Amino acid sequence: MIYLHDLAPNEGAKTRKRRVGRGIGGKGGKTAGRGTKGQGARDTIPVGFEGGQLPLTQRIPKLRGFDNPFRVSYTVVNLDQLAVLSERGITTISPEVLEATGVIRKGALVKVCARGAVRGAALTVSAHGFSKSARELIESAGGSVSEISLPYKLGRRPSLGNALMNR
Repeated sequence: MIYLHDLAPNEGAKTRKRRVGRGIGGKGGKTAGRGTKGQGARDTIPVGFEGGQLPLTQRIPKLRGFDNPFRVSYTVVNLDQLAVLSERGITTISPEVLEATGVIRKGALVKVCARGAVRGAALTVSAHGFSKSARELIESAGGSVSEISLPYKLGRRPSLGNALMNR
């Protein structure tokens, strides 16, 4: 029977690493394993040098596009998600209620979209945005819609720090 601790490579299969550049007396000394003369024997080749070809760091594109500091990104909540909440007995839906039930993250802006249908009781929904068809479906089911104004529409611009001041 062969055991794991008995396993070993064949004789001569593993050899010690060559210690080059240790002087003329040592095995493989003098040229330190770089051959004789030429560019490769010297230490003047920069890292990433490709023999005169345009280096990879210069070939790849840089700084494409930009991040719009005024972008408003919403967390989308669909009507089928609101229908699940109405089945639980929640008829007044706001970002605070959605946050408490784990539908959205804290402080997220909410936009209601029209995937699914409103079933059961009439819903009172307040959110930061609504798609046109979602607004129509909620109101046609006997519910009401109220849109929460965004912070910067109240006269305050979003905080940009020094991003625009240093231009």
